[in-house]
Amino acid sequence: MSDLIGVINIYKEKGFTSHDVVNIVRKSLNKVKTGHTGTLDPDACGVLPICVGKATKISNYIAADIKEYKAELLLGISTTTQDISGEILKKIDVNINREEIERSIFSFIGQYYQIPPMYSAIKINGKKMYELAREGKEVERKKRLVNIFKITINDFPSNDRVIFTVLCSKGTYIRTLCDDIGQKLGCGGCMASLLRTRAGSFYLKDSIKIDDFKKIVNRDGIYEILKPIDKVLTDYSTAVVYEAGNKYLYNGNKISVNFIDKKTFDENEKVLLYDAYGRIVGIYQFLNGFMKPLTMLI
Repeated sequence: MSDLIGVINIYKEKGFTSHDVVNIVRKSLNKVKTGHTGTLDPDACGVLPICVGKATKISNYIAADIKEYKAELLLGISTTTQDISGEILKKIDVNINREEIERSIFSFIGQYYQIPPMYSAIKINGKKMYELAREGKEVERKKRLVNIFKITINDFPSNDRVIFTVLCSKGTYIRTLCDDIGQKLGCGGCMASLLRTRAGSFYLKDSIKIDDFKKIVNRDGIYEILKPIDKVLTDYSTAVVYEAGNKYLYNGNKISVNFIDKKTFDENEKVLLYDAYGRIVGIYQFLNGFMKPLTMLI
């Protein structure tokens, strides 16, 4: 299976870490190189794209895509981890009307600065912050500008619980959003559950549970669920190099548009470049009449 290249849309179930899923996929595919495109907490579920083979080189491109989550906010409780699994720091009764809760939630639509939680996989001086947090240490975290494109309130199961869907940018912590909403309301809040329903071009309806993935692999059906790179990076334009230009591609050199079937590109535009035989060679960027390699896939 050393020739496998593509991305698998795995449904991460509760209790698995993202690293657990990567290890399961790697073992099932005879230790082919694998990697995920963005961590989901162990208690969270949903879409977890797994890159296979040389597709691991595009994991950052997929991770940068838009995300969608369905979350449950529990008001009146603040925790160390900003979700229900953490140690309770404050607990109060909630007596806030729905209109005020809705206003607070919708006020976060747009760009805003988040402070990442201590219990996260972000590294500080080579050490993950959740490891520092478990040692009882707290370090200063830089604010991050995130973008909340859309919020839809799905349900109010009770006066202290809200279920809502968030469409957001890379790097947005939904449990931090829940905590921020609670702080704005003055009662505190934490995330009770989280389901990732979309990661870029990968959707929940198409995701595959681990047990089903194993069954598909066992009957040699891996290509049924392995999404090719050009079907993943659908926002990128494509171009083909003439045979005379193949040598420049294979050597990792920049290449003049004179060797490419398409001549007009926007400056700094990222392009999926194919060789003359229809094989994806890499992701290139157009600069001053040349295609400059960004990520090679051969």
